[in-house]
Amino acid sequence: MGSPSESARKLLETPLNATHRRLSARMVDFAGWDMPVQYPTGILAEHAAVRSVCGLFDLSHMGRVFLRGRDAMTLAQECCTRDLARLPAGAAAYSVVCDREGGILDDVIVYRLSDHELMIVFNAANRVSDTQWFAEQRDCVGWNVDLVDRTFDTALIGVQGPSAQSVLQPLCPSAVLDALPGYAFVTTEVLGSAALVSRTGYTGEDGFEVMVDANAADQVWTRLSEAAQPCGLGARDTLRTEAGFALYGHDIARSTNPYEARLGWVVGLSKPAFIGRDALSRIKTNGPRRRLIGLDVAPGGVPRPGLPILEGNRRVGTVTSGTFSPTLRRNIALGYVPVGLSHTPQMLQVEVRGKPAAAEVVGLPFVPHRSRPRATM
Repeated sequence: MGSPSESARKLLETPLNATHRRLSARMVDFAGWDMPVQYPTGILAEHAAVRSVCGLFDLSHMGRVFLRGRDAMTLAQECCTRDLARLPAGAAAYSVVCDREGGILDDVIVYRLSDHELMIVFNAANRVSDTQWFAEQRDCVGWNVDLVDRTFDTALIGVQGPSAQSVLQPLCPSAVLDALPGYAFVTTEVLGSAALVSRTGYTGEDGFEVMVDANAADQVWTRLSEAAQPCGLGARDTLRTEAGFALYGHDIARSTNPYEARLGWVVGLSKPAFIGRDALSRIKTNGPRRRLIGLDVAPGGVPRPGLPILEGNRRVGTVTSGTFSPTLRRNIALGYVPVGLSHTPQMLQVEVRGKPAAAEVVGLPFVPHRSRPRATM
């Protein structure tokens, strides 16, 4: 028999799928994965838990691919814009992967486990294409590195919020979590199971991401949920928008470059060579033509992706992310406008339900970050 059609193809499931259903989560198709968008508590309560106490996220749909071999770092340096050679073992770094024209193929987190082993976390929708991209660059040169996809035999659980450390620490007594700076990690045990625990997250709060074997996921989640609120994709989106973090497929994509997306800080032009370096050098020299901005939007409807950004009667940009901010109690949005309109103070409008709503350009993040400071590279 032939392969099933896209519409009939079964959604991928994380090791916690049955757990979410047991908790009566509302499940949705996200990048081909069956994921919880919210629990009966609702998005507002889940969001508030992360900002005030602690929230729990299933991040197992994110790609987890290991680079192993003599040329692991060489391959990562070729494909990532960040200068990863400066990254010590036990530390992680946020980066982007670009094509030769400087377009963003993905934003990733790279973990340096040793001189010859790294782990890269890809966005769920890009895992296959990213892995293929890395393999193509490896094969073109003949580098000695294996790409090992461990997405399906591990789980990734986010523990986020002011109380995250006190919630997680009792489950991994052999690790001193308070000693971990931002974007550092430790290999340890959580409830007796081997784990990689990193001080990372995408909420703007202090927190951790815990990778464990798939067969340990339910036990770890259940124990964590005794002191942390399970949260779905809905709260994850409102939290990351308040934090001013870009979402691949919305705020960044192959049609955007790091400089217009305010990600120039992850471009290491001091590296002698990497894919997209020449194009990115030209963009930096000439300056981007547009820039990602934050907008405080007046009441009258929540600004959604795709809505026009106006200057008077002229369309000057497009909303890429928008939501009602539960923390600020007002509408906020991200979007691209020409550089000349990207500075504060600046008044624009967003067309919501066919009517212009006043929108003020504001600095990012909307809500100040409270994550642990990162170790210097």
